[in-house]
Amino acid sequence: MDFLRSHGISVPQVYSYSATSDNATGTEYIFMELIQGTNLGDIWFDLGEKARITVVTKLVELESRLFALEFPASGGLYYTKDLQSGSDNVKVPITSATRNSDFCVGPDTRLSLWHGKRAAIRTDRGPYTDTAAALIAGAKKEIAYLTQVGQPLHPFQRLRRKIYNYQKQSPLDHLDSLDKYLRIAPYLVPKEEALIRPTLRHPDLQPNNVFVSDELEITGLIDWQHCAILPLFLQCGIPSSLQNYGDSISESLTTPELPPEFDELSESEQFEQVLLLRRRQLHYFYVAMTAKLNPMHYDALASDFSILRRKLFDHASYPWEGDNVTLKADLVHLMKNWSKIAAPASASGDAKAPCPIQFSEDEVLECERLNAAQIEADEQLQTCRDIIGIGPEGWVPLEQYEETKQRERKLKADALDAAESEEERARLSEHWIFDDFDEREYS
Repeated sequence: MDFLRSHGISVPQVYSYSATSDNATGTEYIFMELIQGTNLGDIWFDLGEKARITVVTKLVELESRLFALEFPASGGLYYTKDLQSGSDNVKVPITSATRNSDFCVGPDTRLSLWHGKRAAIRTDRGPYTDTAAALIAGAKKEIAYLTQVGQPLHPFQRLRRKIYNYQKQSPLDHLDSLDKYLRIAPYLVPKEEALIRPTLRHPDLQPNNVFVSDELEITGLIDWQHCAILPLFLQCGIPSSLQNYGDSISESLTTPELPPEFDELSESEQFEQVLLLRRRQLHYFYVAMTAKLNPMHYDALASDFSILRRKLFDHASYPWEGDNVTLKADLVHLMKNWSKIAAPASASGDAKAPCPIQFSEDEVLECERLNAAQIEADEQLQTCRDIIGIGPEGWVPLEQYEETKQRERKLKADALDAAESEEERARLSEHWIFDDFDEREYS
């Protein structure tokens, strides 16, 4: 955060911190400035179209300044003095902005590399001076974890469990997918030097992490924990709070408009169309402003198979939670499109390298069936969240808790009443999506 402040990025000033528990408090700590302004999450859904476009423009401007920062390697950004003696690091060149500080790139701090018992696994977490090393670090970490302590698990997303008859899934299938990922990873590295430059980006650019003034100037950006420096082609992407993938209008970057028959629609249908227009506008204007203000990011977004590269990287790095399908489906898609993706096998460009992974026709069909079923289960889960009024982590304001809990109880009662057998009713109750359960086996 000090590094960002030294380059004019609006982040809280850190007054004091300790990166270890070796202090009078007996714990790590950080004291930082209270950011002035309004939390964007408190006003986001009340902003009009012009105000939303203003905010998106400000966010893209801020990102363009982040993307312009130069780093000698990928990994995490540290004060050199805070790294353990002997830890690998690459010095960040001193500039006029950082002449009084000693920064370096050290181990990657993405949460997926350190989740639960994975923190004790000895594996390469950077810094990465080689692009391929950054691509495979997460997969190698997960292979080491599953090989040492992996065990069969129910899918963490409980609506998915019915797909597998409520049976635990073996990690061996995911290990096979991770091995296949390692074989194709070298082919995911783009040829363009601009796409592999180490780039710093906020890990969760969403309204609750942004503070603004009355004039909608960004006064501060918070929640930088787990921030990483990675090659640009892995960092690029539309923030989840702004993207509208899955919608043909958004994906084609067609200028969003209300439908011609809008005035003839019912009130509820008009409301749905207004919400859809809002999502499409956010997606469209983020890309449009990125093309104008942050062209290096736009070029990365527009590069061939940009989304598939990031999906493969993310799904190979994530902690395994009983899901043997998502990464495999990415690999199947890669195999089926290999001729469009692979670089020539020789410098003359007269031949394509053969695909290093293969799936039988039956494997492809079964994987695609299961992946479609999981996507449907995820959509059902989101519908249930919308019905009771919660986000992905189940958090609600205290004053809304009882009302939300009542909606959840009714949803559960309705689901149990709709069960077609006593066995199904028992399974639904045992694996109810909003009940507490012991998550330790997933760490």
